[in-house]
Amino acid sequence: MATNHEPAAAGSTAPAVDPKDASTVILVRDGQSGELEVFLLRRVAGMAFAGGMTVFPGGGVDPSDEDANIGWSGPPVSWWARRFSTDAARAKALVCAAVRETFEECGVLLAGPTADSVVADTARYARARTRLEQRELSFGEFLESERLVLRTDLLRPWANWITPVGEGRRYDTRFFVAAAPDGQVADGATSEAEEVRWQTPAAAIAHWRDGASVLLPPTWTQLSRLAGFGTVAEVLAAEPDIPQILPTLVGEGKGLRVEFPDQEEYYAARPHPWSKRSGDV
Repeated sequence: MATNHEPAAAGSTAPAVDPKDASTVILVRDGQSGELEVFLLRRVAGMAFAGGMTVFPGGGVDPSDEDANIGWSGPPVSWWARRFSTDAARAKALVCAAVRETFEECGVLLAGPTADSVVADTARYARARTRLEQRELSFGEFLESERLVLRTDLLRPWANWITPVGEGRRYDTRFFVAAAPDGQVADGATSEAEEVRWQTPAAAIAHWRDGASVLLPPTWTQLSRLAGFGTVAEVLAAEPDIPQILPTLVGEGKGLRVEFPDQEEYYAARPHPWSKRSGDV
């Protein structure tokens, strides 16, 4: 994880803000046309972080995510720690946050009454979902009260991006992929989303290229990678390397530009009038 010893952005003398842990889940499904689709939401404009941007469900790790005493089905915490190059406590918190945030933001719950089952309909948990989002209820308390087991085997590790040094809000984000469970409906019933939709990765990129949405570099990169897969099964079978990617901010005119791996197509596709705020990743 990045530390406060990182250098500040070019031209800045302020110490770097320590990034907070976060988890993001890329929900995928096989669409009716037979093509791979991903679930995207447009965040409410004016939010402190990534307002108005089109993103995958996700958010910051809560302290209770690490402390949760829950049923766990799937790869052990030690496996997740190795894949994300971190310690066991943080790995557990990241996985719990991934499932919790996905449930809060779109109603999809990667859990079931047994180690080999998954909830078919999450409507009965609507009240608990609201309480989770408002931090009136911890995820561990919710799972325990409903006698549910966390299905970590439905998730796959995918990527790790850190917000550039120089931003006021920074996150060390682990990306996961997961297949949307049969019978569950991903929705936009959250205070953080203005719009949600399922799209093929190619269509989402075309939508962005036409100026109809704003994709931050990590989101664009994951969509570009997923465009190379045809089905959910292919995505879940992948075992990608997960390097830690830390973009940098560089001055460009009166604003700042985000530099990141394989960025040429991103900047060639359409102009990006980045300011310090819109450069958040």
